[in-house]
Amino acid sequence: MRLVPIECVRDGCYLGKTLFDENGRTLLKEGVKLSTPLIKRIKDIHIYSLYVMDEYSEKEIDDIIKPELRQKSISLVRETFNNVERIYSNLHNSSLNKNKKNILLKQKEEYLSSIHGLAEELLENILSNKNIMINLVDIKTMDAYTYQHCVNVAILSLVLGIGLQLQKHELLDLCIGALLHDIGKVFIPKEILLKEGPLSYSEFEIMKDHPKKGYSYLKTVHNISSFSRMVVLQHHEREDGLGYPDGKKSSKINKLAKIVAVADVYDALTSDRPYRRALCPNEAFEFILGNAGSMFDYDIVKAFTKILVPYPEGTIVKLSNGDICAVENTPPDYPLRPEVKVIKSQNESSVGSLISLVKELSLVILSIEYEV
Repeated sequence: MRLVPIECVRDGCYLGKTLFDENGRTLLKEGVKLSTPLIKRIKDIHIYSLYVMDEYSEKEIDDIIKPELRQKSISLVRETFNNVERIYSNLHNSSLNKNKKNILLKQKEEYLSSIHGLAEELLENILSNKNIMINLVDIKTMDAYTYQHCVNVAILSLVLGIGLQLQKHELLDLCIGALLHDIGKVFIPKEILLKEGPLSYSEFEIMKDHPKKGYSYLKTVHNISSFSRMVVLQHHEREDGLGYPDGKKSSKINKLAKIVAVADVYDALTSDRPYRRALCPNEAFEFILGNAGSMFDYDIVKAFTKILVPYPEGTIVKLSNGDICAVENTPPDYPLRPEVKVIKSQNESSVGSLISLVKELSLVILSIEYEV
């Protein structure tokens, strides 16, 4: 299985991972043979990359959580965000009487308590998974991006937190904060939130309010801890103090928020957006690495490099000697130096041979290849 931009998916390929719509319903099942008209229909619904199976990438890549739990999580986050928006709107109705207001406040607690249960389920599922390396980029639909993003950030944050040896209660606070980190976007005008293009300066200033708006909304929710709320408030702060909303520097930023900051940026970079295409996992990996100490906490980035696989199994790469290879596996401590199998070479005798880039230091990966 390998991730391929939609433009490079060819007639006759087989779908490597089931596609879902924004409501979690199955669009196409894994294993479906892709035809040119079908590929066009997928692109028309704004899905711009697919996992495919081909002769070079027959290995399956398992998601770190069960597919049914991922879809349940996305649906629950969507429901929670929609209910938060509805309750907030109704609570600010000037004609609302005291009894109806109390009912809405009770509903607010109930809807947000469901996130607590979801966080516990995600944590248990990931703790039971012996392989906690991230080697899969989730395919997101444009309409459900916010909810899918929140779930992905929670999963990435949990794996990072486990790598940093956080206690179980810390992991739970981390997961709840990650699931809700963008809750403040509910209170941002839709024309800004859904704009198909870069934001203007004034629009971005409004968008930068979402951490404070989310934090303010959660302040009165009793079963959301102060640590989870700090994730919501501080996930856009930076080590160098150039983040927002308060320009906090390293020692003033909550550790859980620092973890979510890395997960948030990685998932955003590897997601297709209306105004730009997704980066490959290795490009996003190098961006995170290159901003250690300025945007991100150095120790958290160090832990991140140990749990992320920038070149998943099946990825087709071009080496500096011209060979075209398929990635076979990645050594845990050397994420940018995988073992590869030669599939095309000017030296025909080397086709089929394995190369360990940890040992062959004279060779480097030049690029990911999609058309072989």
